Amino acid sequence: MFDRLDDILIRYQQVLEELNDPEVVNDQARFRKLMKEQTDLTPLAEKYTEYKQTKQDIEDSLEMLETESDEEMRELAKEELAESKSRLEEIENQLKILLIPKDPMDEKNVIVEIRAGAGGDEAALFAADLFRMYSKYAETKRWKIEMMSVNENGLGGFKEIIFMINGNGAYSKLKFESGVHRVQRVPETESAGRIHTSTVTVAIMPEAEDVDVQLDMNDVRIDVFRASGNGGQCVNTTDSAVRITHIPTGIVISCQDEKSQLKNKEKGLKVLRSRLYDLELEKKQKEEASLRKNQVGTGDRSEKIRTYNYPQGRCTDHRIKLTLHKLDSIINGDLDEIIDSLTAADQAAKLSNMNEE
Repeated sequence: MFDRLDDILIRYQQVLEELNDPEVVNDQARFRKLMKEQTDLTPLAEKYTEYKQTKQDIEDSLEMLETESDEEMRELAKEELAESKSRLEEIENQLKILLIPKDPMDEKNVIVEIRAGAGGDEAALFAADLFRMYSKYAETKRWKIEMMSVNENGLGGFKEIIFMINGNGAYSKLKFESGVHRVQRVPETESAGRIHTSTVTVAIMPEAEDVDVQLDMNDVRIDVFRASGNGGQCVNTTDSAVRITHIPTGIVISCQDEKSQLKNKEKGLKVLRSRLYDLELEKKQKEEASLRKNQVGTGDRSEKIRTYNYPQGRCTDHRIKLTLHKLDSIINGDLDEIIDSLTAADQAAKLSNMNEE
């Protein structure tokens, strides 16, 4: 590990020197590439420098204990030694986490699909609640939301809603949200006051660029039709809605939010690329999960990951056995504690796998 860290520190110094070279500054492509490399290396370089300084502090304290005769100074050296040793162990753990290979998708935008599952209209209403929850969370991160497709149930709920979240690191934060979300509450339509259980499925997919997925348009059938549902002038009177079918996989995407057939087609193809990309990621994740233990799931769409219990005001994430009694704030977008806990659990699992290997 430390040989690798020494190499990283050397490379970090080289990058800093190159960035100060006038020839590099004048080469914008080269300059941007080096700036990104510097950004990636800085956390490791700074933490390793702190580690080396802490090791030096330990050596200085040990030397003082060997040479110092004054009892008060010796006590001070013992305190500093204990603090430095504790700090060194903490820094080592932080370095191990920083050395975990970074997920190349982490910085990508995401496409979110929320679908009502078991529970009829109540499931559709909870799908709307989850959409609002993720929207409010995105607001706190200053991310932008772009609607892709909406299928309403007429009661303010969604049978299906697909939208994109544009923001730096969106996938890194939301990738553990894929799976079945279960809600337990008394529906507004329930006159007897009985608690119902409904489910909603959430799929989080990194936005796929053209370079990520080679989409053969010969495998795609595109049909146009007249949009239905709520809409302004032109939306329901022209063949602007688009249905895209990917013949090899049977994936069907419908998009009718825009008045323009071309814009609906562009949005639909964007969702299709991300779906195909996600299929490949899911396959890879399942292969890796079969070889590893204690991994936080991101690929299995049928996995029940979380329960929102309204009568008790609690939210439980079943993968990491985390229960929080602050459902009101969570459903209003306060997801940081859950997401941070899932990220920490995933890092711990990867560290365990690295140690086993």
